[in-house]
Amino acid sequence: MYSNTSELAEDKLLLLYLLDKIKLPISNNKVTEIILENNFINYFTLQQYLTELANANFINYIEQEGKHRIIVSNKGLKVLSLFRNRISEVKIKAIDCYLKKQMESIKKEIAISADYTIEGNNYIVNLKAVENNSILIDLKLNVASNKQAKDLCAKWKKNSSKLYNELFKVLINN
Repeated sequence: MYSNTSELAEDKLLLLYLLDKIKLPISNNKVTEIILENNFINYFTLQQYLTELANANFINYIEQEGKHRIIVSNKGLKVLSLFRNRISEVKIKAIDCYLKKQMESIKKEIAISADYTIEGNNYIVNLKAVENNSILIDLKLNVASNKQAKDLCAKWKKNSSKLYNELFKVLINN
């Protein structure tokens, strides 16, 4: 599968580099999206590497807001600092460029959540915004239909900043 073990090591170091550069707990789905969009590693190999990195305690899985997230561990950072030079500059530049373009989107995806649950005949919509591990808003609304619940979630994900500011103004000024 690999021409040599240095390719395997480079790919794992690249994952540590990515997690270090993001500096936020991130979902497996988002890591997968970044790696696949840049054609660095195929899906199945990526999942195997993540498991191996976790088993070696180079990355940790944490639960945040009821969701599983990945962070690079101190042990992983130490290994990265020792062997970063084994990652090709082309791959480092590709990750840096991707993150420069996509970081705001990644942060927003991590910091904004919107979901709903069904309780009896009602739908409870939970809209949340987090910044620097501080909850800005955690709002629960009771709505009558699945469509309303889905629409509220979609609007929150699309315009959370604007909606938060408008709600804040209404509550402060009145």
